[in-house]
Amino acid sequence: MKQISITTQFTSFENVQELPNEIQDLMAQAIEVRKNAYAPYSNFRVGVAILLDNGKTVLGSNQENAAYPSGLCAERVAIFYAGAVYPDAKILKMAITAASDTNQTKAPIPPCGSCRQSIAEYEIRQKTPIEIYFMGEIGSIYKSESLKNLLPFMFDKKFL
Repeated sequence: MKQISITTQFTSFENVQELPNEIQDLMAQAIEVRKNAYAPYSNFRVGVAILLDNGKTVLGSNQENAAYPSGLCAERVAIFYAGAVYPDAKILKMAITAASDTNQTKAPIPPCGSCRQSIAEYEIRQKTPIEIYFMGEIGSIYKSESLKNLLPFMFDKKFL
């Protein structure tokens, strides 16, 4: 038997003001679009802002549905919109923020597993990493240089 070790590395920022100006703007847009989340069941609102290499910013918020799992997470709303409207653009950076209607979220909240897999598909397809910044409602922000930090064993078409 052989054990392997996987190491991931993140950059941590204490607050939004520590982020580079471009990312502060991106996170501000994610915070604003979070207000548009339709979350009557979970009371958990997520907002995402994606910066594309063509200079466009794409926004998304989670959209729930009483018929689970028919709703869609904010990350997939934004990334699928980017793929549909700007199919040749590369995703450079993604800012994610999440807040609960019932308690204040202070820890950085990463994308769920389904969203990680969807982001992986785009990162693999474009052959360049996607910088991902994620936070709760307040507090620290984590930066990942690539989705590979969040999903080191990515499943892709080479396994099919």
